[in-house]
Amino acid sequence: MEATEETGAAGGPALDQQALDEVVRFTSELIRIDTTNRGGGSCWERPAAEYVAERLDAAGVDATLLEGEPGRTNVVARIAGHDPAAPALLVHGHLDVVPAEAADWSVHPFSGEIRDGVVWGRGAIDMKNMDAMMLAVVRAWQRLGVRPRRDVVLAFTADEEDSADAGSSFLADRHPGLFAGCTEGISESGAFTFHGTVPGSDRVHRIYPVAAGERGTAWLQLTARGRAGHGSKTNRENAVTHLAAAVARIGEHRWPVRLTPTVRSALSELAALYGVAGPGAGPDAGFDVDALLAGLGSAAALVEPTVRNSANPTMLDAGYKVNVIPGSATAFVDGRVVPGGEEEFTATLDALTGPHVEWEYHHREVPLTAPVDSPTFAAMRAAVERFDPGAHVVPYCMAGGTDAKQFSRLGIVGYGFSPLKLPVGFDYAALFHGVDERVPVEALHFGVRVLDHFLREA
Repeated sequence: MEATEETGAAGGPALDQQALDEVVRFTSELIRIDTTNRGGGSCWERPAAEYVAERLDAAGVDATLLEGEPGRTNVVARIAGHDPAAPALLVHGHLDVVPAEAADWSVHPFSGEIRDGVVWGRGAIDMKNMDAMMLAVVRAWQRLGVRPRRDVVLAFTADEEDSADAGSSFLADRHPGLFAGCTEGISESGAFTFHGTVPGSDRVHRIYPVAAGERGTAWLQLTARGRAGHGSKTNRENAVTHLAAAVARIGEHRWPVRLTPTVRSALSELAALYGVAGPGAGPDAGFDVDALLAGLGSAAALVEPTVRNSANPTMLDAGYKVNVIPGSATAFVDGRVVPGGEEEFTATLDALTGPHVEWEYHHREVPLTAPVDSPTFAAMRAAVERFDPGAHVVPYCMAGGTDAKQFSRLGIVGYGFSPLKLPVGFDYAALFHGVDERVPVEALHFGVRVLDHFLREA
């Protein structure tokens, strides 16, 4: 049995070649299982869940399959740690993926093709790669006789790409006992290589952002009501006019800076890396965040979406005939709220919509924050730096959200940590929900090594 390191974490046996082979094969085979989630309950995750459960069971790990709705299957398993006094750690990944139009892709999005050292297909980044890492690590532990320090609970969830009602929300609400003792969790969108350009220089920093927060989800429905009538007549109570004015005000609004502890830490560490002045300890009002972002080169993209609340109009619906003024009109807005920014968001939307437009939450989830000075964050940083000594690990806040929101109901503090070492020019963010989603084989090998080391040491 070939080892990839002389020793593993804490002096234990290292991952073997089989683990490296399996993480690639599992990623490819999971991609081939079409788990497209188009919303409205249309997804069917059961085949992927059975695939996961079979590989856990084959390694001697008892896996439980749970469904809130037929075919919307989740898998949960627990690996016992050697320190019974230590709190448990949740490691979760979702099995569903967003839609993909095959005509737009270089390869079929559900082929799982491995070509030129790259695995192609929907889910290669979001997030069947992490599902495969979880499986490969745990199966290696069973072969090598490794036990983590604390209990590790694995959760492979349904429905993350829609409402999570059939996935993490169902698990948290209906099966909380499966997560007994879990105080922290890790999942997607963190510890990937971000190549940060330096303004006026050819230098590039290898930055690994680890998520320690998420903006809250605030999807809104706006409704304007007016007086229906003939399109040729004067109408001062035109619902479309009222709605359009409100949508324009929302789209043009400049939200004030609101720095959370996670974002302030991200800016401070990036400023130190780039040699520019960072945020002080004073109030946000006296700090020119945009000036700092301008000095961070491409790395500004890691924090720019999360220094403020945001609200982007996305959908409009009104009328049924060109010469008829409708009695109502609706719009939808994708709002995102920084931790602590909920009251400001509500008051601002009340003002921007005005007296002729009503608004309500179409879907709402809480913002999250996690400590960046915790032993767990330090262990994540150390695991990345062990396998990439030139890495710069920094905290960041996700602009969007993950299943960590639902698991937070159980008191579980969530981090984004699904490690990948990516080559220069590989645009990780663009591949999320994008065309030609793919992941390098070497990135998967790096990820499974880092994940193994972290989970043993955490």
